[in-house]
Amino acid sequence: MSVLCIKILSAALLTTAVFAGLHPECEFIYQLEREERHCLRQIEEHGNASTTGCLPEWDSVVCWQAATVGETVQLPCPAFFSLFSNGTGTISRNCSSSGWSRPFPPYHEACSVEDDIPEESYFATVKLIYSVGYGASLVSLSIAVVILLVFRGLHCARNYIHIQLFFTFILKSVGVFIKDATLFRDDMDHCSLSTAACKAVVVFCHYCVMCNFSWLLVEALYINCLLLVAVPRSRRCLWAFSMLGWGVPFVFILLWIGSRLRFEDTECWDINEESPYWWIIKGPIVVSIGVNFLLFMNIIRILVQKLNPRLIHFNNSSHYRRLTKSTLLLIPLFGTHYMVFNFLPDYFNMSLRLCIELCLGSFQGLVVAILYCFLNQEVQSELQVSWLRWHESSYGTVPAGAKGSQMDTPF
Repeated sequence: MSVLCIKILSAALLTTAVFAGLHPECEFIYQLEREERHCLRQIEEHGNASTTGCLPEWDSVVCWQAATVGETVQLPCPAFFSLFSNGTGTISRNCSSSGWSRPFPPYHEACSVEDDIPEESYFATVKLIYSVGYGASLVSLSIAVVILLVFRGLHCARNYIHIQLFFTFILKSVGVFIKDATLFRDDMDHCSLSTAACKAVVVFCHYCVMCNFSWLLVEALYINCLLLVAVPRSRRCLWAFSMLGWGVPFVFILLWIGSRLRFEDTECWDINEESPYWWIIKGPIVVSIGVNFLLFMNIIRILVQKLNPRLIHFNNSSHYRRLTKSTLLLIPLFGTHYMVFNFLPDYFNMSLRLCIELCLGSFQGLVVAILYCFLNQEVQSELQVSWLRWHESSYGTVPAGAKGSQMDTPF
């Protein structure tokens, strides 16, 4: 039984994406505690009654009611199994003159959890991978932001939006490390912790995640503008993008904070079991993912039309091909895979979900920095010019072959 509980706790810890800073193993613990208290009350009430059969019993998972000798009792899988499996099986126990028999079939077989829950070493590997991923993303994105800010030749609306997106990835990485350090210390029971500091950490993590999805949506809107109309250069347009990226998440976070303070001011605000107020945060994220998906479908439709050789002029073909390259590189990075998992149960294919949402998702910022800064031809050209100027001012010469190199228009 203890091995099963350890597996369940480990699985619940990482089933939900780390992004939101949730601790679903606490939901499992609190469900067990509630059911245990309810069962013990029933046992206490039944204590004065005489019986010749089996007394009520709490076996750390299920509450078994009193039964007569020779009776076989069947119960469905406990409700908390729905956190990580379909939980549709049944467990049976026989009441004999010597007491209750062992549950049959065993819980892990009856409730279909053993095949879907990886071993503890797997979770340790997952945590190591996403820690490395967020660390690499944090370093690479910080360098990318510095490059885009330092070189004046790179100051434009497109790079302004890129900087905001990079910054949200930085905040998300920082939030993950702060959350792990604050809420998951070995010397602390974070399930019973309730301080202003831990609540602030949870709020910060939620805000970072919402801002990240909002700026991914802004990037998709901007690319649509590039393909449909002239490039939006006005400050009013950039202010609108900023309000969408930073302001809208702030409004929803304030609403969620008010709801938790007024109606659910419990623990560290990281328990969202059956909470309708959780949709104040989850709802906008789900909507942004859906809108992003539709925008990308629209981008593909427009590019397919514009890249038709019979419909474009020769002078415009290279421009649209570069836009196509840029868009196709960006599509996998805009959270398209979240579209799938948002509409599937939390227990669906746990190993694959952990791999995609935690391991691959942690490297998302690194890939964005590489594609949209370090491999950007405009950035490379600016860095090359600055290096040539420094080399010429220091040594009075230009490296051979440097003057003849030509950088293409950035994608």
